[in-house]
Amino acid sequence: MASRPDTENYLSLFLNNTPLMDVRAPVEFAKGSFPGALNAPLMNDEERHRVGICYKEKGQEEAIQLGHQLVYGDIKAQRMEAWKRFAISNPEGYLFCFRGGLRSKLTQQWIKDAGIDYPLVQGGYKALRRFLIDSLENLIASDDFHIISGRTGTGKTRVLQQLPNPVDLEGLANHRGSSFGRQVTPQPSQVDFENRLAVAMLRAHHLVGGPVYLEDESRLVGRCAMPDSLKERMAHAPLLILEQTLEDRTRIIREDYVEGMSADYMRRDGEETGWLNFCDYLLGALERISKRLGGERHGQLRSLMEQALTQQERTGDVHTHNAWIQPLLQNYYDPMYDYQLSQKRGRILVRGGPDAVIGWANDSSAA
Repeated sequence: MASRPDTENYLSLFLNNTPLMDVRAPVEFAKGSFPGALNAPLMNDEERHRVGICYKEKGQEEAIQLGHQLVYGDIKAQRMEAWKRFAISNPEGYLFCFRGGLRSKLTQQWIKDAGIDYPLVQGGYKALRRFLIDSLENLIASDDFHIISGRTGTGKTRVLQQLPNPVDLEGLANHRGSSFGRQVTPQPSQVDFENRLAVAMLRAHHLVGGPVYLEDESRLVGRCAMPDSLKERMAHAPLLILEQTLEDRTRIIREDYVEGMSADYMRRDGEETGWLNFCDYLLGALERISKRLGGERHGQLRSLMEQALTQQERTGDVHTHNAWIQPLLQNYYDPMYDYQLSQKRGRILVRGGPDAVIGWANDSSAA
């Protein structure tokens, strides 16, 4: 493998989706890393903890000696194999630790002793994270944003992905942004979400250009919080209003939250357990808005939902779900949206169906 220099060109790493090997301990990785990074630690959590205590009490030299005592023999060989596999599979990649210091340099040296010269990221995770934080704030302040809005069920995310320069906040947060928005896989940590958002914004700015299209969201997308500065810019950005018939909205909700989610749960958990977990998900989402619905309305919708689930389980027919989806849209979500939109009327660029919104955005981009 040809020798490559260490790097501090952080922008290039993120724009090119460069493979990154994170040699920090698993507990550090779990708190946050970068899109696509692989955790291949030099030390596990317990080893790192012991070395950290030794460093504080006895200094760097003693800590390094303890590290060598803890990572040796078969343990060292296993970790070396993981690093070598990564290096061979990702010849354009880099490795990093927290500050680009002892751990990454030791990993680099051990790989080199095995015949592979592999570069590291200077400054490590700390420098990469600072670069993303600063870049995100600069882009939020300087870029133009267009917001796609519309009533619940209009398929905003579907349309967003067909616009010229989209950043999918719900995709980055792995959550659809409502009481029913939870996915079968967990959300990223807050740090991971922020890092994903920064990388997506960098790519939108440098690789595509022009206004960035975002979906209208509250500050919290599930448990992931958008930066206050971004939410403030979005609150004053021009709007594209997506409109659909009630029938189409009902179908989209049913496809996403009933057909799609039941399939996802059963794919993950097996048919029987997956079905039970899907039912818990749907009924639990309704329960979370029960106070805002009011006791009587919640009871009516829950009864309709339970009947629809029974029908779906017995026959596979999902259309009975329309009986709770439509009144939930008309009597709960629509009044909230209509009030919010009434505060934004001066910012509307275009309104209409998917073809009208997508056509306007493409024409605007080409102009």
